[in-house]
Amino acid sequence: MKISIRRSRRAAIAVALGSVLALTATACGDDGSGAGGDKGDEGSGKGKIVFWDNNGGVRTDIWKEIIADFQKANPDIKVEYVGIASTEYQSKVDTAIQGGGLPDVGGVGAAMLAGFSAQKALEPLDDRLAKSSLSGKLNENMVDSLKAAGGGDGTLYSIPTSANNGVLYYRTDLFKKAGLDEPTTWDKFYEAASKLTNAKKNEFGYTIRGGAGSIAQALDASYGQSGITSFWNGDKTTLNDPKNVAALEKYAALYKKDTPAADLNNDFTKMVAQWDSGTIGMLNHNLGSYQDHVKALGAGKFRGIPQPVGSTGKRVQVSNPVDGLGVFKSSKNKDAAWKFIEFATSHAENSKFNKAAGQVPSNNDAAKDSWIAEAEPTKLAAAALTDGSTSIVQLPYYLPDWNTISKADNEPNFQKVLLGDMSAKDFLDTMAEQLNKAQAEWKEQNG
Repeated sequence: MKISIRRSRRAAIAVALGSVLALTATACGDDGSGAGGDKGDEGSGKGKIVFWDNNGGVRTDIWKEIIADFQKANPDIKVEYVGIASTEYQSKVDTAIQGGGLPDVGGVGAAMLAGFSAQKALEPLDDRLAKSSLSGKLNENMVDSLKAAGGGDGTLYSIPTSANNGVLYYRTDLFKKAGLDEPTTWDKFYEAASKLTNAKKNEFGYTIRGGAGSIAQALDASYGQSGITSFWNGDKTTLNDPKNVAALEKYAALYKKDTPAADLNNDFTKMVAQWDSGTIGMLNHNLGSYQDHVKALGAGKFRGIPQPVGSTGKRVQVSNPVDGLGVFKSSKNKDAAWKFIEFATSHAENSKFNKAAGQVPSNNDAAKDSWIAEAEPTKLAAAALTDGSTSIVQLPYYLPDWNTISKADNEPNFQKVLLGDMSAKDFLDTMAEQLNKAQAEWKEQNG
């Protein structure tokens, strides 16, 4: 199946245009921003700025707290908060780039960075960072990750706020009762998934992500088992390597055998809520849901550990996108927008944000704060990323159409795999063909 990547993205933008008027009405203030091609202005450094949160609802409370702190320290600046669900954020920004109504500042994570920068919607931030109090204070790996994701020219368009990491949460009480070892290897993971399942009692060993956001989890399971450590072999992706095909077949076979049938439509909120209900043994998610599990189950009934290791004894996982904040080029008040980013990523505020989010701080001083050691999954995840035990398969976030390929184009196909209507090989071959074409186009445009 051949799909034009450029046509795919244009179609996504066209669909998004339907909501532009409502979006503009809520997001544009008196000195609000325009469309992606506008050059904007530095502004007075005072007045109102509009901030779009790329994980609205989930992060609303902590952002409102940070905004209150900022406005207390900067009484001449008012921040208008607009919370947008993570599943809707890219289409909302694409809509505003085309039709107007962009905010001054907004969440710009690695996964969507290339698409926005390719449309010339973001302000380069290298010079601002170099002259800032943040210079030398941010995690270099996170900064480099965002530079690499920006489209290939090494420009920094987003200031990192946090890094996430995949976590395998498991019910320590259920494992102990069943006499199971901790699921530190993929073999132990599958053994536990089977042994903890009793469908007649509505008890299952695992909950799988079949809805929005399913592709990253599926790729984590594929590369984690296959042990392949690079996404590319020359100009061709390793995605459909026979080892990855076999791994995905085994993983997808868990559906309805060791998982609930309702998992077909699981996004992360449904999946987390289902696991927190108390009858499922294991859950793959990330650090962000840790506090939800503590509230639902209590800290003594579960652990969150790094992903299982494969047969080689090495842990392999796909990269989790670094999250960050960017200034939109069309902002009429870039100076004030930058002040907000500086404040939000300062030691105290970055620590406060990541403690609430359960993620790894970007500010080096914040990463040394005591709460890191107290939140075990965050501590273990941070260690796994730095102690040499983990190989990271870097996903091609720099491709402008990565988000479209990995979400709109292939999430429905993954559901077909779970239902048995499409083979794992056909699914991976289809996605690989799209990615190889996108990579060729990107190399042609970027030399």
